[in-house]
Amino acid sequence: QLQLVESGGGLAQPGGSLRLSCAASGFTYYPIGWFRQPPGKEREEVSCISSSGGITNYADSVKGRFTISRDKNTVYLQMNSLKPEDTAVYYCAANTRAPSCSVYPADFGSWGQGTQVTVSS
Repeated sequence: QLQLVESGGGLAQPGGSLRLSCAASGFTYYPIGWFRQPPGKEREEVSCISSSGGITNYADSVKGRFTISRDKNTVYLQMNSLKPEDTAVYYCAANTRAPSCSVYPADFGSWGQGTQVTVSS
């Protein structure tokens, strides 16, 4: 059974940085995506990394500011130059239903519990 647990969220000032971690247990050889859901808005994918780590995707809203990476057991999302509009609950998810990174939530069969990121002065 695949299990994902996010950590690293919290409060940051505009222009600051946070690093989110997604710790995986069980079978972990899947593409992993990071999604976020701001208050009152729909959930969106911000980044995805292939099972090997060789291919990464980013939403236009975070490109150049966020970096996704992974090792054997953990996927990271380094968030720099944070903006208030980055405030959201962030989720990691495993793409268990598609062969590569996908932007469709239905392709992700396993989700973490979410971690709150708040960007405010």
